[in-house]
Amino acid sequence: MKKRINKSERKFQSARRLQQSDQKPKPLNVRARSQWQWTWTKLGLSLSILSATILFLLHLFSDSIDLSRPSDIGLNHTINIYLKPEEGVKVGVWHTVPEHSWKEAQGKDLDWYEKALGDGSPIFIYLHGNGGNRSAPHRIGVANVLSALGYHVLALDYRGFGDSTGEPTEAGVCTDVLYLYHWVKARSGNSLVCVWGHSLGSGVATTTAVKLLEQGKQFNGIILEGAFQDARMKTNNLTAHPFTWFYWKFPYIQYFLFNPLKNKDLNLPNDKNLQKIRSPLMLLHAEDDHLVPFATAQENYRIAKKAQNSDERVKLVPFDGSLGYLHNGLYKDPGLPNIIREFVQSLMTLETQTTGGGFTN
Repeated sequence: MKKRINKSERKFQSARRLQQSDQKPKPLNVRARSQWQWTWTKLGLSLSILSATILFLLHLFSDSIDLSRPSDIGLNHTINIYLKPEEGVKVGVWHTVPEHSWKEAQGKDLDWYEKALGDGSPIFIYLHGNGGNRSAPHRIGVANVLSALGYHVLALDYRGFGDSTGEPTEAGVCTDVLYLYHWVKARSGNSLVCVWGHSLGSGVATTTAVKLLEQGKQFNGIILEGAFQDARMKTNNLTAHPFTWFYWKFPYIQYFLFNPLKNKDLNLPNDKNLQKIRSPLMLLHAEDDHLVPFATAQENYRIAKKAQNSDERVKLVPFDGSLGYLHNGLYKDPGLPNIIREFVQSLMTLETQTTGGGFTN
């Protein structure tokens, strides 16, 4: 049975067909651009979710570690120390002795480790980046590299990080480092004492170095890895890499759940500090660093070189972007030990020339 269509329905259908015939299809380039933008949006969201998931799992793993027992994760020539830089504040430190002493270190107590600081081996105070604690794999990686070279390593968790107590502030974390420096100097005789600052730790390192200068002292050498210009990241050129817009809009997003400093007003101005520092300096930076673009390292190098007026005292060591080290992976580079060894040897030569032997700072 055929459906009967009245005149008004015929007019409506005719008008609809006419309207549809007047609509122009979207140009191919517009549709392609829209599809491309949606693809990149989905990719960015997927990477963000993946990154957050991995970091969440790493956070759970690090929280499950008893930081007072570094031997539980294979650090059998490391002892845990708790220092009290201020009333009501306790900070955790791992002291790793040179690798050649690992057999002798088995079963030894804190007294033995303290005395070992005076064995003449160079000493590195390691200052880690934002979030997490001293058990993070890339931080242990750096400690292992330095230990294999025959150096002592003291890896500090600032107040409020790891199992350290207290409220983290810019002044507070620098106080922790100053206390550790003086604690080490009181036990190390004339041994070389250097500082290695990674990411946020680079700002802590340079700010502490300036405070030491005010006390008439200085680190024998400074290594900055993945260093920014200041903690607010305001002056960094974050448009140099894909997806850095994401970190600009949400700085340090990977630590947004687990960062003790997330609501703190930090400055830690490397750019200003480098104008004052006179310690020999080496900058290590990956060209594919996704948090702090390589252009920042070049600017830090320019500032430090101008301040010290020397090609010998200030070095910039780039790592090719094709290696994929990003912000945390430089410890994996097979050439890194030689780079560090040459730097430390240059410090020893410099100190011998200026003091006639022994390190007096």
